[in-house]
Amino acid sequence: MRLLAAVLCVTALASAEVIRIEVQERSEVLGGREFGPGLAYERIIGKVFFAVDPQAPANSVITDILLAPRNAKGQVEFSSDLYMLKPRDQERGNGNVLFEPPNRGAKGLLGIFQRAGSNDPRSEQEFGDGFLLQQGYTLVWLGWQPDVPEREHLMRLYAPAARQGEKPVTGPVRAEFIPDRRTTQFLLGDGGHRAYPVVNPEDGALQLTVREREEGPRRLIPREAWRIEDGTSVVMGNGFELGKIYELVYESQDPLVAGLGLAAVRDFIAYLKYGGTPQTPADFRENLVRTYGFGNSQSAMFFRTFLYYGFNDDGRKRRVFDGLLGNVAGGRSVSLNQRFAQPGRTAGPFRALDYPSDPFPYSDLEMRDPETGRSDGVLTRSLKAGVVPKIFWSNSAYEYWGCAASLVHTTPDGTQDAPVGATTRIYLFSSGQHGPSAFPPPQHGTQNLANPNDFRWALRALLVALDGWVQAGKEPPASRYPRIADDRLVTPGAVQFPKIPGVAFPARWHEARRLDFGARFWTAGIAEVEPPKRGKVYAVLVPQVDADGNDLAGVRMPEIEVALGTYTGWNLRSAEAGAPDELASSTGSFIPFAKTKAERERRGDPRPAVAERYPDAAEYLKRFEAAAKQRVREGFLLERDVPRVTERGKALWEYVAGR
Repeated sequence: MRLLAAVLCVTALASAEVIRIEVQERSEVLGGREFGPGLAYERIIGKVFFAVDPQAPANSVITDILLAPRNAKGQVEFSSDLYMLKPRDQERGNGNVLFEPPNRGAKGLLGIFQRAGSNDPRSEQEFGDGFLLQQGYTLVWLGWQPDVPEREHLMRLYAPAARQGEKPVTGPVRAEFIPDRRTTQFLLGDGGHRAYPVVNPEDGALQLTVREREEGPRRLIPREAWRIEDGTSVVMGNGFELGKIYELVYESQDPLVAGLGLAAVRDFIAYLKYGGTPQTPADFRENLVRTYGFGNSQSAMFFRTFLYYGFNDDGRKRRVFDGLLGNVAGGRSVSLNQRFAQPGRTAGPFRALDYPSDPFPYSDLEMRDPETGRSDGVLTRSLKAGVVPKIFWSNSAYEYWGCAASLVHTTPDGTQDAPVGATTRIYLFSSGQHGPSAFPPPQHGTQNLANPNDFRWALRALLVALDGWVQAGKEPPASRYPRIADDRLVTPGAVQFPKIPGVAFPARWHEARRLDFGARFWTAGIAEVEPPKRGKVYAVLVPQVDADGNDLAGVRMPEIEVALGTYTGWNLRSAEAGAPDELASSTGSFIPFAKTKAERERRGDPRPAVAERYPDAAEYLKRFEAAAKQRVREGFLLERDVPRVTERGKALWEYVAGR
């Protein structure tokens, strides 16, 4: 490995405010191994420095930017961690940038598209099958989130704090904790994220509350029973009860101007696409023509926020991203462009309750909220500026139960299917969970086995389709999602789920809700009411199922089309984790079929047994491979991946029929 310390200077333009790039490492990938003829890769690790005009229209939407410190030119400065994997000879590449906003500071792109990865890939194993590198992509990650946990190789945004002259900016912050294991301490930041500290930890007026239900009454815990430690933790000697909702509202100060993370991504991708100065080394960004973004979960939520605030316009009415593939975001956004933002907290079933991470609007095209009278859309600003990218929104069944995904393509009241823009496609990965579980499927803190339905193979095909759509105008697969008009999208109570012995059907699910944080929140990003006042919920609809309990609509991977069990987008918490009637976070279920008719009848299981469906393994695998090839013809699977997908079919047969 060779280390290179360099500084690349780039003139600060109105459209791309990259002022310099500090490169800490520039080294060969896998010792110069070629992923195609002459296609060797290098990694670049460093930091990008930005300066933006807070008065410019493109930046004025950023919360508290006018309270950030300025340099001698009146600009606001900030920086981000950078990680790139790029062809050593850019002429050998495909001219495409593929950018992933790190998910809580971590890289997930390689694990999804190459079947292996890490936050600093160095070994052969960590590069998996090399799919993206074989295509010649330039892979880019840039820190956008200022509160990521303090762990090695995680990427962050370094944002300034808002100040009112010599006085600090103060305000309310809310922390929530729902334990699923025994503990006497919890951090005020979510999941190890950096927390805003309590201004006065000894304040006797601080109130820690507990409640059993999201909508239940809050009970005060006596002040002498708990304390604040190091300004960022709550300690209670008697411990916290499993499955209960603990909440602390406190005063903090010096909020970071977190919305600058949106500007960082806009300006760096625009720099790669449109260029900097003659001083920029030719091998750093030469021949980069098209820009794509991929987001999974929080990263896809980032792109919904990015589009909503108009950041796909580089400030010169030029498109930043040509195409976006956002996976498993549901109807959510990131809580980034707000004072005291906590983007690590994301709405879901029995977590991040009443945080502003699934706000209206939900659909790309403008819709009217019948309750508030407000009309808006995720793409409203992009449409006005003429910078709409080609977009794929994909979700699993879990996002319909846990992340308000139906609102992406229905009216807010859930009575009609909403129109979808010409440049958007929407896909449901039928009977999937938020991210496929390991195989064999585990059972950690849930009532059922986790869901191993591996739809990641379809994402590879969709990336190829997105590139063809952008480059050559080749039509991608048509949208495939459940619709109200087809009676495939229904209320949870109308789902015709089979009565499987020992399996409880959900009685509770996540609902997006209208929230009142005070008069300035939705216009200026400043919360004055914590916890917020709760308004009416938006309509929640979920996929209808077949007689086995598997989703009827959507992209049915071979595991679903030629099933050996019931796969759901929901699972329930175990009694040991507490709150056993609540949905488990991010987890679906796998409920295998009985092996024989006798076993099925003994259990009272209405689903035909494996032996009643398939005479032997050969017939099952024949049908499984045929289903895989059908997905190839439809554009949801690559021909090269059929053998490996079929290998999963063999493993499933051995697990279910041979167990």
